[in-house]
Amino acid sequence: MTRIDISSMDRSEWLRLRKSGIGGSDAGAVCGVDPYKSALSVYQDKISDDIADDDNEAMRQGRDLEEYVAKRFSEATGLKVKKSSFMYRSDEHPFMIADIDRLIIGEKAGLECKTASAYSVDKWKDGAIPESYEIQCRHYMAVMGFTHIYLACLILGKEFVIRRIDRDPEMEAAIIS
Repeated sequence: MTRIDISSMDRSEWLRLRKSGIGGSDAGAVCGVDPYKSALSVYQDKISDDIADDDNEAMRQGRDLEEYVAKRFSEATGLKVKKSSFMYRSDEHPFMIADIDRLIIGEKAGLECKTASAYSVDKWKDGAIPESYEIQCRHYMAVMGFTHIYLACLILGKEFVIRRIDRDPEMEAAIIS
């Protein structure tokens, strides 16, 4: 895997770099399960020279609460996490890139931090994981070589959930092909 230092990039430079591959947040759309964007919209974004910053209030709150979610995860699990200042690119599949939210110290694993509306609490019921989030996490495991990844979600005003997803090379092969 190749590391690309993003610590000194401004948002515009980072958005341009994201256009150079399929990231975890693109993976669900490419697979047809993202409720907010389609495979076609990802394709159009990647081939366009325009740098679209399609930010909205929910995305802003998610970024603002990411540190809180990571802290709650550490409190609940006892695991230590650290923020990465790199974007990662798969050497085996260079079109695959990853902007992982946190790395787990002492494990070959990562943490993806999410926030969700109270109206989506049913999507997390009985150990469930929204499909686009699971694909995002599996994409990150493939790029990073993680053995597993944690997904922590603050369901606003309702609950805090943690899921662990173990790597499944057969599923990865199906997603990549």
